[in-house]
Formats: sequence, C-alpha cells, structure tokens
Amino acid sequence: MKKTLRIDIVSDIVCPWCIIGYKRLEKAMQTFERVITFDLHWHPFELNPAMPEGGENLRQHLAKKYGTTLEGSIAARQRLTEFGKELGFTFSYYDEMRMYNTFKAHQLLHWAKKYNKQTELHLRLFSAYFGEQKAVDDIQVLLESATQVGLDLEAAREVLDSNLYANDVKSIEAEWMRQGVHGVPAIILNQQHLISGAQSPDVFKAQIEDLALVVV
Repeated sequence: MKKTLRIDIVSDIVCPWCIIGYKRLEKAMQTFERVITFDLHWHPFELNPAMPEGGENLRQHLAKKYGTTLEGSIAARQRLTEFGKELGFTFSYYDEMRMYNTFKAHQLLHWAKKYNKQTELHLRLFSAYFGEQKAVDDIQVLLESATQVGLDLEAAREVLDSNLYANDVKSIEAEWMRQGVHGVPAIILNQQHLISGAQSPDVFKAQIEDLALVVV
C-alpha cells in the first residue's frame, strides 16, 4: 500500500527560484512515485504586494530593491536559464521584462484548489511569465491561463471581478509570515520539516526518505 506524504509549497509565480525549486522537488518525487502518493498544497506569497498595475522594469526593480548591477543581472539570468534547461523549463529573459503584482493571480490559484488544478495552474502561470513574456497581472492573461488548464472561463472571471478570495489570500500570507516564512520558495514536508530555497533533488530525496521511512 502506498504511503501519502503532504507537501506544502509557499511560492510566487514571478519568483524564478520557485519554479526551479518545484522542478527539483518534482525530480525527487518521481523517484518515489511507485511507493508514495504526494499530496501537494500551494500557498500564496507576494514578492511585491505594493507593485502597481503594469509592473516595473525587472532590471530597474532589482537594482532598486537589491542593488543588483547590470553585470549581476546578466549573470543571474544566464545561470537561471541553464538551470531551467537542466530541468526542462524555459526561461526567456529579455531586456524589457517586467516585474508584476501577483495578487489577482494568487486569488485565482486559491480558487483553483477547489478543482484540484493548483499545480497545473501554477505551472501554466510560471510558463506564461518566464517563458512566454506575458503580463501576469493582466486579467485576460489570467483568464486564458485558467481555461488552458480546464477551468471554466466565466467562473474564473467572476473570481477576479469579485475579489471573492482576496481576504483568504491575505490571511494565508499573514499566517505563513507568522510561522516564519519570509522568503520563497519554502517547502514543508509532512507539515513538520521546512526546506528553504531551491535545494537540489538529492536534498529533497533524502528528506522524503527520512520522513516517509522508505528507502528506494
């Protein structure tokens, strides 16, 4: 009989290390797929909750927020692109790339949980932003992404128009902050072991083995 292991993932869709972390986790999970059922739960984190509509040039944003130089930005993009290739994910960085507000996206992702579509929609939005150069604060982009993973267009539109899940998203974000999560990705195995950052597949594999008491 297969064991079940719960995995909570605190993430933002404009965070490159979040998709790298997930893809590395995915590689580790594939090692155990015959003996463990993984129960994934995604949770919101906004890197830039005050970002205005339309966003901000990514390089300018990183320079202002972290002091990142042009040379540092170029090197980081090259490094992330290589990591993506190794994991089967495409990063298509470009000079005018922008950082966006993700509050609307997180409301849609929260709603998608009702239909067991959270992981699919997260991956679709990661690809839309990093691979397809789309504005993930744009309502039409969000609606298109929802329908691409099989969610109902009009229901998704109602979620975004009504802000029905806005308070839920803010409450969940605040709770993770209270629990000490101040950066992403944060991946929690079995509600007891926190792994911060985009660790290697081997790190995830070792922790899964330990928690599930299985050896592959």
